[in-house]
Amino acid sequence: MGCDKSTLVVDGEPLWRRQLDVLRATGAGEVFISGKTDGAYAGVGVEIVEDERSDSGPLGGIASALRRCGEEWLLVLAVDMPAMTADFLCGLTDAARKGMGVVPVTDRIQPLAALYPCAALEIAETLLREGRRKMECFVDDLEARSLVRRLDVPVAQWPLFANWNEPGDVAGEVIVPT
Repeated sequence: MGCDKSTLVVDGEPLWRRQLDVLRATGAGEVFISGKTDGAYAGVGVEIVEDERSDSGPLGGIASALRRCGEEWLLVLAVDMPAMTADFLCGLTDAARKGMGVVPVTDRIQPLAALYPCAALEIAETLLREGRRKMECFVDDLEARSLVRRLDVPVAQWPLFANWNEPGDVAGEVIVPT
């Protein structure tokens, strides 16, 4: 993207704040940001959980968040999914079964808008130690241990998972910080 995606301004609001508002709207017991402690969101009254392993990708962030999580479940939402809604995320919690989280599936798995049980921490740590950082491996291992299940998402809801990885992905009125 060429910049910190969390700072992209959409409809007058940076992505990080937009996602924080979505998570708060779910009624989550606690909300924190997985990221750098000196990010744009520093000093706004939200706890920041920094990755304990640098350069470990999303799995490293999830492992750090699972370690910090004081609840039974960790609801994950990537910063670059600006179309995601609190209603959809609440549906994930409704779809969860006792001890079993939920990973949505569109045309592929969507592990960065998912619900994980805190028991997933051990698997995340094992994969990181082994150098296996792919989220697909994480989900496969969790599924094999009956810690998550896949949830097919109706095609009409696939746009919720649009993520911004390149400048061409950005739609609408967006301000890119310089």
